[in-house]
Amino acid sequence: MVRRYGNEWDTAMTPTRHSSSSSGHDGIHSLDPSTAFGFRSLKDQGSPPPSTPEALESIFPPIGDYAFLSDCENTLLVAPTGSIEWMCLPKPHDPSLFGTILDRSAGSFRLAPVESSVPAHRQYLPGTMVLSTTWQTRGGWLEVNDFLAIGPWYRTGERSTLQRRTPGDSDARHVLVRTAKCLHGSVDVMLNCEPSFNYGRVDAEWEYTGTSYDHVSTTNADYNRITVTGDMRFGIEGRAVRARHRLVEGESCFVVMSWTDAPLPTTQEEVNLFKSETSRFWRGWIDGGQFPDHPWRELLQRSALTLKGLSYAPTGAILAAPTTSLPENLGGSRNWDYRYTWIRDTAFALRALHALGFHTEADDFLAFLGDVLEPPRGVAATTGVRTRRPLQVLYPVDGGESPVEVELDHLTGYVWSRPARVGNGAYNQTQFDILGGVVDCIYEHTRSRDALSERSWRIVVQAVETAMQCWREPDRGIWEMRGEPKHFTYSKVMCWVAVERGARLAMLRGEKARAEQWLNEAQIMHDDICANAVGTRGCFTQSYGSDELDASLLVLPMLGFLPPDDERIRSTVFAIADDLTDGPFVFRYRPEKTDDGFDGEGEGSFTVCSFWLVSALVAIGELDSARAHCEKLIGAASTLGLYAEELDPTTERHLGNFPQALTHLALINAIMSVISVESREGEASTGNAHSHSWWNAGKANSANTIATNEIWTESTGSVEIIKTERTPS
Repeated sequence: MVRRYGNEWDTAMTPTRHSSSSSGHDGIHSLDPSTAFGFRSLKDQGSPPPSTPEALESIFPPIGDYAFLSDCENTLLVAPTGSIEWMCLPKPHDPSLFGTILDRSAGSFRLAPVESSVPAHRQYLPGTMVLSTTWQTRGGWLEVNDFLAIGPWYRTGERSTLQRRTPGDSDARHVLVRTAKCLHGSVDVMLNCEPSFNYGRVDAEWEYTGTSYDHVSTTNADYNRITVTGDMRFGIEGRAVRARHRLVEGESCFVVMSWTDAPLPTTQEEVNLFKSETSRFWRGWIDGGQFPDHPWRELLQRSALTLKGLSYAPTGAILAAPTTSLPENLGGSRNWDYRYTWIRDTAFALRALHALGFHTEADDFLAFLGDVLEPPRGVAATTGVRTRRPLQVLYPVDGGESPVEVELDHLTGYVWSRPARVGNGAYNQTQFDILGGVVDCIYEHTRSRDALSERSWRIVVQAVETAMQCWREPDRGIWEMRGEPKHFTYSKVMCWVAVERGARLAMLRGEKARAEQWLNEAQIMHDDICANAVGTRGCFTQSYGSDELDASLLVLPMLGFLPPDDERIRSTVFAIADDLTDGPFVFRYRPEKTDDGFDGEGEGSFTVCSFWLVSALVAIGELDSARAHCEKLIGAASTLGLYAEELDPTTERHLGNFPQALTHLALINAIMSVISVESREGEASTGNAHSHSWWNAGKANSANTIATNEIWTESTGSVEIIKTERTPS
């Protein structure tokens, strides 16, 4: 398909759209210059043009064509046109400043050649989050670099009100830097900065803040003050700041946008210093990882950098994705806000980062988890009681109030996929699987550190006791079903994980009685699952009493619930590979046969499930199939090595929020498992804990039996053996 990114949306006016049927034009839309700076509501915009989703997509860049930038506090997406089409300030879940990805009138920021909208090449500078875009025009060649600046800690005279984790050597400068350099010939460069606050509801109002034309700021009283400076002469035209400048070979220009009072670079030399410091930060971080010497190394590193970019340094939380409402089905209503930290996703992410040798992120996330579960210090001091909050499915990255889900009716949505939503109603759903995710996360972290803090142990106790109380009840499951609650198999298994891993951690602490109690409950749960979750085909099913499949069960071989060679595990993997796939692409479940609250509305394949299939095939010994699937999935990555939540199996179009942490962490685990088996390193994906044999305590030595457990006793410095007899189901 020929892609047209719609240069007209980057021009001086914000046009009103009309359907092609009424305009007489054969295109997707027409422009009406008499209504410049047009609409702000769907009433103004009317219905979407009568066309296919694929044709409508020509107005919007494909989701997979966006570039992702981060400074570990703020994030943004850059379209291939050179236009920043998504950025939220001052926090990732706050309203957008640039929102063109959800509505072509909701604000953007472009720096690119005047006469070109399709770049010759785009890449990240190796090992960094610095985007380099090369343009060829009729007059010459141009290179544009974009980055969110990170530098040495500069706030020496004040403490940040957001910083809750131990400050490091680096800090986000809260500055977006864009540079352009003419490589050959001459190129006319255009700058067009059109912020629109509050998801496109409020246009920016500007003023000059100096005696020259190179420094402007917004004057909107209710929003962050945005400052734009550089070595170009700016003009203020309505909500837009514009500039145009001709560069000849060897010349360069820059523009800087800031949303705080942080120091700004004012010369090209200072801009170059900011770029060097930012590159040094990212490369220094990635150098701390343990990456195999393998052709897939670069993709592993890009996924790791993406996960780091999705982290929120002040608190240690990790975003599920930086976007909201990018559709899982073009033109559909499965459009959700992912700008929060999901406990489940982060637990998976930390396992992947551990596998690559990144442990500090786990320290910070567990501290964040403690923050949201324990009351503020003043509350505990006043009441004298250390009460704990219940564990939620998701949290804002600053640990603030839970997000209420609302629909933004004034936005068209990406490719007219409505509604656009902010907030997420799943925050208060009943999803028991998160309990196992939390305990398993702490368990893996303790393995890597040979230490278990008191704060982490309190979280374990809370999660295990909750799992023991609720595992017999129905819930909404990992996929956050909006239909009726059910007894989802994956949720039951993850409750078992919570209790079983908790028992191992209790062994470490020498709490013999508690460990034995938890092991007994884990066995009861194990027996119940094996008795009720296996269908007529001999494989595990989506829920008790059902014969439907669910791709979440691909995780079972990696959880140690049963040995990988158990026939029920193998049958489950093969059944999913046969019935829920289109080539290497795996669907979560069959929407037409699952009550998810959307009456069978379709969706793309879930990329995380596709990578789970790779890991599951490796676990059950099907390495050739795993490698073949992995190679095809790698081929579906965006040109910048990024993945959205879903992929259309037919077109390999990326769907859903982008980039998604869960997808990238599943990629890391899948690739590492393939490489590990190929290199015969055995336990390379989990590493060596360099600790006592208690790590193997509680492992099943038969299909359904936990028979012998070793407990490391701190007081005697020896290993005690607890023998427990269990009856297989």
